[in-house]
Amino acid sequence: MAEYYFYFKSLHIIFMVTWFAGLFYMPRLFVYQVEAHEKPSPDREILGKQLGLMAKRLWKIITGPSLVLCSLFAFLMLHITPGLLNAPWMQIKLGFVILLYIYHAKTWSIHKQLQKGEYKYSSKFMRIWNEGATLILFAVVFLAVTKSATHWIYGVFGIIGLGVLLMLGIRLYRKIQEKNPDA
Repeated sequence: MAEYYFYFKSLHIIFMVTWFAGLFYMPRLFVYQVEAHEKPSPDREILGKQLGLMAKRLWKIITGPSLVLCSLFAFLMLHITPGLLNAPWMQIKLGFVILLYIYHAKTWSIHKQLQKGEYKYSSKFMRIWNEGATLILFAVVFLAVTKSATHWIYGVFGIIGLGVLLMLGIRLYRKIQEKNPDA
């Protein structure tokens, strides 16, 4: 089975990319769904129905299956090379993967609420939520590529700095959008 390791690794990376693509786009659809709900009729109904359908298909066709396949190939790689579990960088990476599973579950929960017509979060919250997967992606990729746990603190500070920059970017975009709604 060891001869298949690099095939499993390749498939793991491919499905990680598609999983993240889904996790990046789902909250963006949530932003649009919340904003569509605030529009007058008939725009609210037309946009709400279309955006809900897009989110449902994205979740069922890409995001959910990608989580399963990404995880399957990760488990196969760990089965072939169980010694990786002893590496400190891998233990930290798996901690971030657990955070990603939690993020995925919460995103699924928000999706189900929106599909039922329950709008518990603002579009501003959804824009912030949209950045969660980005932060986790940075941590996981840097850990997997550098395979170093000794400097992961710098990575955490870098992630926090990135988060601050993203928040500032969101605020700046919001101000631009208030001045020009078509921006």
